[in-house]
Amino acid sequence: MTLRGLKPIVSLKVINGPRVSDDRIRLLDAVDSHGSISAAARAVGMTYKAAWDAIAALNNLAERPLVEARTGGRTGGGAALTDDGRELLASAKWFQAELHRLVQASVAHETTDGFSPILTWSPLMKTSARNMLRCTVADIHPGAVNAEIILTVANGSSLVAIITNESVTNLGLRAGKEVFALIKSSFVLLAPEGETGRTSARNVIPGTVVQHEEGAVNNEIVLDIGGGKTIAAIITKGSAEALGFKVGDKVCALIKASHIILAVE
Repeated sequence: MTLRGLKPIVSLKVINGPRVSDDRIRLLDAVDSHGSISAAARAVGMTYKAAWDAIAALNNLAERPLVEARTGGRTGGGAALTDDGRELLASAKWFQAELHRLVQASVAHETTDGFSPILTWSPLMKTSARNMLRCTVADIHPGAVNAEIILTVANGSSLVAIITNESVTNLGLRAGKEVFALIKSSFVLLAPEGETGRTSARNVIPGTVVQHEEGAVNNEIVLDIGGGKTIAAIITKGSAEALGFKVGDKVCALIKASHIILAVE
């Protein structure tokens, strides 16, 4: 295949952090230019929800948030890149320019039989899990069949996951190793703060409702759990109406340890 007409696309990986796709780099650039998530979404041709979800995912996977939302006031709400976000965007733009220069040089030296230098890349992990949090293994408690994995989330909070001993070995888990905790939004139960009662859920994570999307059957509720990290839950419309959750409410996310899937790069 010839390189003529091809456009280089940059996908970056933060040191000890997440991979950032070209679409999300363009979104970060738009947030930096327009100062709000809604305006950035329009600029890159995304829905507000898709843009909000993408930024939440980036903040969840980064050691420190890349985008910081500003609440409304006399000047209105908005969003801005943090120092880490601006540094990542600047790096992406530099690499984009260098890749463009490299492709142009390759085209100039392309042989007559159509052979070109081969550019390789590693595939990015894609998952249907709505929640993906960057964590560090704090401790491992092995049992006869399963092991309890104690995780520290990037915002300083903790999670506990239960996986098989074989999975511990296959993933090469040890204290200090970085992993990703994957949690389906349908596995997250919600309860008002102070009303969780006695429950078998190993993880009880306090947060604040920052988004409540209503659907025909189910509602999606997103909690800010601190440090720029979020957790999304899908609950039935009936449950949402009964609980009456609204933006700003203090809510706890309840997650069984066996419902957390661990992944490594």
